[in-house]
Amino acid sequence: MSDPKISAITRLRRNAFALLLGCLTLGAAAQAPTGGAGAGQTAAAPAVACPAILKHQFKRLQDDAPQDLCQYAGKVILVVNTASYCGFAGQFEGLESLYARLAPKGLVVLGFPSNDFGKQEPGESKETADFCFNTYGVKFPMFAKTAVVGKEANPLYVALAKASGRAPKWNFHKYLIDRKGRVVDNYLSLTGPDSPMLVGQIQQALDAR
Repeated sequence: MSDPKISAITRLRRNAFALLLGCLTLGAAAQAPTGGAGAGQTAAAPAVACPAILKHQFKRLQDDAPQDLCQYAGKVILVVNTASYCGFAGQFEGLESLYARLAPKGLVVLGFPSNDFGKQEPGESKETADFCFNTYGVKFPMFAKTAVVGKEANPLYVALAKASGRAPKWNFHKYLIDRKGRVVDNYLSLTGPDSPMLVGQIQQALDAR
């Protein structure tokens, strides 16, 4: 006849062993790979390489904070030289509408105020920022006043003119850059943000991968 005390101890040991085995099994399952990403690693989205045309920094209009254009790598970009007192200044509204509508699909509009044409951007950054944000509700990125033509042209505009074969002729000249950093086309000031040709080319660039 078996000793009751020994039987109880044996049962406790078996239960403890079973509990330990269950914990080890659960731990191994938690560490095992769950898909095709490799040995227990989650697949990460590949980083988008910054094209040469975006490897520049400019100060933000509202606070002079330095901004690296590489943050827009992989997006479709519409670059525009603006002027607050230009007859085409009403295009701010259309540009903001275009940006608001297509930003979720990957479009960004970049505004570069310039006093190169007709001296139509004479003010300081704060004055320009107040005009853009308060008059037209501009939310797309705007940068500090800069030169876009001539010997003082900033390096982005030098690259844009070289790639497209045409420097800006007036305020609100536009350059379209695709997701890979290639200049697709450029548009004179008379081509508004609602131009079917411009919108169509933007949509094509957004759809391309």
